Amino acid sequence: MQRKNSILKTTHRSGIAMIMAIVVIVIISTFIAISLALTTQTSKKTSDLYLYEQAAILSHSAAEYAVLKATIATPCSYTGSTFSYNNTFDVDIKMKYLATNPSSCRTNAAANGVLYSTLKYPKSNGTIIMDVTVTTKAGVSTEPIRYFRRSIQKL
Repeated sequence: MQRKNSILKTTHRSGIAMIMAIVVIVIISTFIAISLALTTQTSKKTSDLYLYEQAAILSHSAAEYAVLKATIATPCSYTGSTFSYNNTFDVDIKMKYLATNPSSCRTNAAANGVLYSTLKYPKSNGTIIMDVTVTTKAGVSTEPIRYFRRSIQKL
């Protein structure tokens, strides 16, 4: 008995099926690589945006804190402060006082190293220029995030 559909029988087929299989595998692997890259990039952007928004909110709170400290302290004696928040951010506050008669600033400046300027307009007396810088600590994110806020506050 002779078998007609023998597996061992050699046939001559073209290699188009193998080429099509390789093309399909390359297309699918390309889509997978692109989706993986977009996923990692999106998660990095999301975490960086979250940290940036937290830095902006923290700078606003630090500015209010500095105004409170400046109003409680002796005139022109609060120089600002540097502190750490939640092991994530470093906050640096610097103050500059503006006054029409800076005699009290001049007296306190010698002791505290306060910056001040003399004004000619009485309505601007008792104004402070405040610089608040919020930066992430090393290792919190892949690239450092820094938020700077300058504001003018009336005491």
